[in-house]
Amino acid sequence: MGTEAGKLKKTAAAAGVAAFWLLVWQLLAMLIGKDVVLSPPLTVFRTLVRLMGTGEFWLTVGATFLRILFGYGFGAALGLGLGLAAWKSGIVRRLLAPFMSVVRATPVASFIILLLFLARNQWIPVLIAALMVMPLIWANCLKGIEETDRGLLEMGQVFELSRRWQIRHIYGPSVRAFFLPAAVTGLGLAWKAGVAAEVLAAPEHSVGGMLYRAKIYLENPEMLAWTLCVILISLALETLLKRLLQKTNG
Repeated sequence: MGTEAGKLKKTAAAAGVAAFWLLVWQLLAMLIGKDVVLSPPLTVFRTLVRLMGTGEFWLTVGATFLRILFGYGFGAALGLGLGLAAWKSGIVRRLLAPFMSVVRATPVASFIILLLFLARNQWIPVLIAALMVMPLIWANCLKGIEETDRGLLEMGQVFELSRRWQIRHIYGPSVRAFFLPAAVTGLGLAWKAGVAAEVLAAPEHSVGGMLYRAKIYLENPEMLAWTLCVILISLALETLLKRLLQKTNG
């Protein structure tokens, strides 16, 4: 009973916060008084519903989703693999550390502009999503290995437990504790950076391309509707991934 009351309280609080910001949005739109600058919430929601009634909308969202999901998966796998390689070899770690630091410090726009000269437009969002995820997973993978309980490792040596058993039951839980938050954070980064890459690269059937088109033609309601779509999908993906990882971890 207490759990249900707590959930209702959280839901009510979230609804209150959402209502507050919708009111702020509405007041700002009324103050500006120009849809071409800032459209009111109801106009944007109606535009989003209209877009969702078209096949082009779902084709666009699906294409963007697949690009970014592929880039995210590739970046996560690469980060995990390179993290394990860096753990096994100090030389590999010293070679990779500056590269990962540069990737994390470089603005996303710089990578996008560089890739415009090096890759096909369809692949730029994929590569950008991978670049956002890879160093995050790499760093957290190494951190998880370094934070492994030394007492458990010594116990494994004393009882002559196999390397595979130690990796699965000692290293595994420690790495997982750092990997899971990085995976969730990385998904949000990959989604936002991937859409940003689509804005500049404008591949066929892309959310970013639709955002750019709406900006060019001063279609503020449509631009905000696509932005709202990006936000809602990002939140949904992060929530879904959290639950999936919690279920797997549990």
